Amino acid sequence: MSDFLFKNLTVWQKALVFADKIIEICENLNSDYKHYKLIEQTEAASSSIAQNIAEGSGRHSKKEFIQFIYYSRGSLYETITLLNLFEKRNWITNQKLEECEQNGIELGKMLNGLINSLSKAIE
Repeated sequence: MSDFLFKNLTVWQKALVFADKIIEICENLNSDYKHYKLIEQTEAASSSIAQNIAEGSGRHSKKEFIQFIYYSRGSLYETITLLNLFEKRNWITNQKLEECEQNGIELGKMLNGLINSLSKAIE
């Protein structure tokens, strides 16, 4: 059994898969220029979703954990915004953007569910 209980959270597992997909997209952007800062920011934002879930789970209170889930949700929104920019610049297809947004919607619902669950536990 692992001491890292966050690994048992489905939302963390989905966030890890989401980040992996986003990093793969970044590695294969259809751009003649290498916009390193935008690419790095996209990779950082997408990986931050799972990182904040993990970090929050290691905090001493549910209230702190909730705050880190809010950070995760913010990172999700940041990632989707950057992907919209990539699509606008024709670096990714509309289909790829829509796939990512569908995954993002599912992940966002899971994050909201975790926030609600934790909030009820501290009431």
